[in-house]
Amino acid sequence: MSALAGKAAENLKKIRSSKPLVHSITNFVAMATSANVLLACGASPVMAHAENEVEEMVDLAGALVLNIGTLTDDWLITMIKAGRRASTLGKPIVLDPVGAGATALRTNGAKAILFQTWVSVVRGNASEILSLAGQDGVTKGVDATHTVADAAEQACRLARELGTTLAITGATDLVTDGRRTLMIEGGHQLMPYVTGIGCSASALVGAFLSVDHDPLTAAATALAYLGVAGEIAGAKATGPGTFAIHLLDALYSLQPDELEVCCRITPG
Repeated sequence: MSALAGKAAENLKKIRSSKPLVHSITNFVAMATSANVLLACGASPVMAHAENEVEEMVDLAGALVLNIGTLTDDWLITMIKAGRRASTLGKPIVLDPVGAGATALRTNGAKAILFQTWVSVVRGNASEILSLAGQDGVTKGVDATHTVADAAEQACRLARELGTTLAITGATDLVTDGRRTLMIEGGHQLMPYVTGIGCSASALVGAFLSVDHDPLTAAATALAYLGVAGEIAGAKATGPGTFAIHLLDALYSLQPDELEVCCRITPG
């Protein structure tokens, strides 16, 4: 077992003992799923997006997750307001640029958040990351049209330029801060068939960032945890509906020592 596997177990233990509050300004489609995933992990979720309370909620939270899946102009203002508060307080921010590359609102909105706040981790699919890099990252709605390998080189460059960590999820996940790169194996083929799984991955990164100050290892261990739970759920599921149920059960039941044995994080 590697030191990274031990770090995954350590982070999960810390979450379950401290129950960090994760403040998510996220999309309507994924709210319930993300909240349930955070609860199963051991964290405490709050989905608050009213402009006149987000700063107060950030004050209480261990991490802020900004998800642009159902973005509007008003929500963008609120996200930036919350992000600036988190940046002032030195609290970690996760950006999920859902559908960036599909429309100008999403692409420009994600870039505005990046340039006006201090984002610790950007978690997205390959096409979303490419769109932020100014590459041909056009998405099909919110789905990727590129593979993780397509985005790997650009991701390292973009991470260095922005001073942030990028987590690109796919069949094999890649996490890079521009200097270090980690690859994460795991998951199941049914995951893309359940709405909100990707958004929940971003929420989990927020939870792990609450207890791990290194964005690279926080993101990698969060994705490894989800990947192992996905494998467990997939072994029991007969389709997307049962997979969603078994995934929550797996996230809840998975113990740190089991995660240490089963997770697969390797240098890229």
